[in-house]
Amino acid sequence: MATRELPSSKNPLIMGILNITPDSFFDGGRHRSAEDALAHALRMVEDGAHIIDVGGESTRPFADEVAVDEELRRVIPVIEEIRARTDAIISVDTYKAKVAHEACLAGADMINDISGLSFDDRMASVAAAFDAHLVIMHIKGTPKDMQANPHYDDVIGEILAFFRDQTDKAIRAGVRRERVILDPGVGFGKRLEDNLRIHKMLGEFRKLGRPILMGTSMKSFIGKVTDAPVEERLSGSLASVAVSVMNGADIIRVHHVKETRQVVTLVHAIMES
Repeated sequence: MATRELPSSKNPLIMGILNITPDSFFDGGRHRSAEDALAHALRMVEDGAHIIDVGGESTRPFADEVAVDEELRRVIPVIEEIRARTDAIISVDTYKAKVAHEACLAGADMINDISGLSFDDRMASVAAAFDAHLVIMHIKGTPKDMQANPHYDDVIGEILAFFRDQTDKAIRAGVRRERVILDPGVGFGKRLEDNLRIHKMLGEFRKLGRPILMGTSMKSFIGKVTDAPVEERLSGSLASVAVSVMNGADIIRVHHVKETRQVVTLVHAIMES
């Protein structure tokens, strides 16, 4: 099955989050049945999502790992149903090569690896075999321990070095450079000051010549700054989207597609005026 190309758009692309999990930090348990998940995916496409990111394992701080068979049981039927109903790009949010392989067979076009190829040595080869788009995200530690006590001397410099190393690793495995997307991993082994600095210095990552993905939707750094509980972080999330787009983000990963589309469209119009 041929991988779909990313759509051409004058605005940054929007990736809608579809968590098929009981324990994700914001929407855990909301879309656990295939029917509910499909309905939500199609609604996000209607609202303007270019990419649907399907995940079967929560990677919130201190989350436990999910067995491969259980992750497959959650995501594969949903990917198959989405593929049968829409031509939108489908991404699988996993760090397990087996899950990525089966997801691509089921119709996924993109692998969103929160480990940036560091948890499963076979992941790059899977991406190469399917000529899939590959999101290399930066993380320090694992979801189980990443927020225990993260520290950086130079967060931007360390992420840049990671991106260079892991992009080279992907290319050596046969991934085409033009398939690589980079995500600095806001909230994944980062302190508050690191998350804020990533926003401010996002343009530094554009020097690497690959699209930049930002996923900040409803995350805890927003609550730390605004003193808002998770269910009241939409305004903060949209502010993060606006700053990210102004500073060079190419793809925005969010829970609230319709609201994000309006912000992205307006910010981009201002930038192009």
